[in-house]
Amino acid sequence: MAIFPAAELERLKEAAALLLDAEDRLPVLRSLNWDRAVGDAFLKSGGRKPPAPDYPKIDPAPSRERSAAARRLIDGDTSVHRWLARFADVTDETAALLSAIGTKDFYAHSVALYGAPSSPIADGKRTALELALRLDALLADLEGGMKLEPPETLSAEEIKARLDAKLPAHFGASAPRVDVTMNVSGKAAAGRDYIKLRKDALFSDLDVTQLLQHEAFVHIATGKNGEAQKNFPILAESYPGNAKTQEGLAVFAEFISGALDPKRFRRLADRVIAIDMSANGADFIEIFNFFRERGRDDADFEAFESARRVFRGGALSGGAPFTKDTIYLGGLLEVHNFLRAAVKTGDAEFIHLLFVGKIDLADLGAMKLLREEGLIDAPRFMPPWASDLRYLLSYLAYSTFLNEISLKDVVARYEPLLG
Repeated sequence: MAIFPAAELERLKEAAALLLDAEDRLPVLRSLNWDRAVGDAFLKSGGRKPPAPDYPKIDPAPSRERSAAARRLIDGDTSVHRWLARFADVTDETAALLSAIGTKDFYAHSVALYGAPSSPIADGKRTALELALRLDALLADLEGGMKLEPPETLSAEEIKARLDAKLPAHFGASAPRVDVTMNVSGKAAAGRDYIKLRKDALFSDLDVTQLLQHEAFVHIATGKNGEAQKNFPILAESYPGNAKTQEGLAVFAEFISGALDPKRFRRLADRVIAIDMSANGADFIEIFNFFRERGRDDADFEAFESARRVFRGGALSGGAPFTKDTIYLGGLLEVHNFLRAAVKTGDAEFIHLLFVGKIDLADLGAMKLLREEGLIDAPRFMPPWASDLRYLLSYLAYSTFLNEISLKDVVARYEPLLG
């Protein structure tokens, strides 16, 4: 017997459609984007004149109306009802965030959606800031003693040629296009069916693997899988409620495929540290100088880009940063620990469920129920490390055991050798 009678299923599908429409009207990252000219003007001033970004006006009323209408249809206590209710909560908070752009209130809404550097992660005890500071210190020691990263000598056109050669093997006729353009804030960006490369950026051969694993095999793939879900195409939607898991999954993909080098790891850590600095009052120019002094972003433009990520939508005078970049390290830790737990309990089904669309770990119960009821399909596109579980399961089984060994005792044993 089906858990959802036909009438109830139609109500849930209608609620999901309303929420999808509501979220489509609240494009967070696009609304917070800065035009390339803002960075050019800032760098022309020698980094002394604060930037002056211009943001579009977002009317939150239509999204709130659709969210309220969806809530009236979500009347039940299954994991699917709770998933959609949480989606509605996040939609309302997203509307509040975009209504507060450029004000101190923006920070409170950002923390509600993405957390803060001091927010608990994984075990509920550690924080993203603790992890960032630890990584920054450890990797700084390693980088000081050896040259670890490949040189960045490849042009955007060369990277495009390599991606164009690899993407069809995974996606077939659905392969995303690769564009080379100046209209990209960072070195690269991705959407539902494209990857953009900044024309004047330089890349390393490792960037190809990183773009494939992070952007294509996770972000684009989960979007395509979600779009193919006939009953719940809402699963194609990127929104703040699934951002931590999606970014954590994408960074884990870099890690497990060997594309997460120390330079990128430290960059992720630096962003968390910078957000904490800004939350405590550091202004844009202070954060720009922080990134410039780290010595890893050779060009001032890259330091500007890192600072822009911290301040987009917030207060340039400090005290109200955009906290989304805290989720990369926190998400990585949570996804990694979840995968270890799934292996330890012997249930690999949940690993496949991670790719049915864009979901949060908290949504897995709903996805399992929908799959059992035949209401969502298995994912068509999965990264190689998740579709062939042999290496992943071996790695996770070993790392789970390794985690039970006292590192303090191991260090004491080898201390005479290591000094």
